[in-house]
Amino acid sequence: MADAEGWKARLNTLLHDKNGCLTPILEKAEAKTGIKRLHIVLAVGALLSLYLMIGYGADFLCNFIGFLYPAYASVKAIESKEKDDDTKWLTYWVVYSVFSLVEFFADIFLFWVPFYWFFKCAFLSYCMLPFSWNGSLTIYQRLIRPFVLKHEKELDSAIDKVAGAAQAFGEEAKDMMKEAAGDATSKFVSSKYD
Repeated sequence: MADAEGWKARLNTLLHDKNGCLTPILEKAEAKTGIKRLHIVLAVGALLSLYLMIGYGADFLCNFIGFLYPAYASVKAIESKEKDDDTKWLTYWVVYSVFSLVEFFADIFLFWVPFYWFFKCAFLSYCMLPFSWNGSLTIYQRLIRPFVLKHEKELDSAIDKVAGAAQAFGEEAKDMMKEAAGDATSKFVSSKYD
């Protein structure tokens, strides 16, 4: 019970932070309704959780939450002079990409997991937490980084082969377009004077 009270106190302090992006909105809502902002946030969180468990379109809402704030924070990180926030959000996107790839191939099984969208949203929220122990940093350090470092040479070789094939395909397509344009022009010119 003491942990819950400490958690509520930290959340309440965070909700009253003058630099918080939701502080002005919560301040207005608190003034108009007379309900403490902590209770508003907890109620919205409970309704959101319930909707993610049983609501129609929960997949869209989950993916929207997992994309919208991180995309906004990434743009802010790009525009800032600090390097740490860039690294944090690049790490999130690497984890998000790996998770999306695994999810694509495991979709047939994940479809049967009860409350999947709630769990996915909780996972993505854990990955974007503004703490040093957030999920994306933990997953990157423990799983992704060791895998990439172990297979870096093979991955680089495969990427070089794909890039070479794509470049050759692009050149071939460009030559074919030029040839087709030349044929079309000569047919047009010859038909005009016939």
